[in-house]
Amino acid sequence: MNNITLPSTHNKFVGYLLWIFGFTGAHRFYFGKPKTGILWFLTGGLFLVGWIVDLFLIPGMDREADRRFVPGHLEYSLAWIFLTFLGVFGVHRFYMGKWGTGLLYLFTGGGLLIGIIYDFCTLNTQISNLNAAGRQASAA
Repeated sequence: MNNITLPSTHNKFVGYLLWIFGFTGAHRFYFGKPKTGILWFLTGGLFLVGWIVDLFLIPGMDREADRRFVPGHLEYSLAWIFLTFLGVFGVHRFYMGKWGTGLLYLFTGGGLLIGIIYDFCTLNTQISNLNAAGRQASAA
């Protein structure tokens, strides 16, 4: 058996914390599953049944997220906490160094919430790209 340990990009504790609000799909967005996150949001966690099943699926979602996303100087969990609780103020955007859109979110309530929805669907990819760019810059 191969016991290669992947660097952790996501945190099971944060996943379970967001699972509490899971009928909104928050934990699914966090683990990089925007399509089912939207489905959970629109159906109340698949009428709460999917939400309960997810209690047992979170460790697997965490492992999959660790494989899919690039670790680096930006912490996924911190950015997700900022987005979930302070997103309308653009705090997650400031954290990622995106000052222009951070200010836009600050003055427009998260881009009239359209920006928040966009970020729920793409935040993991945004962070992964920034972390990969940071790795390439430090390697050069």
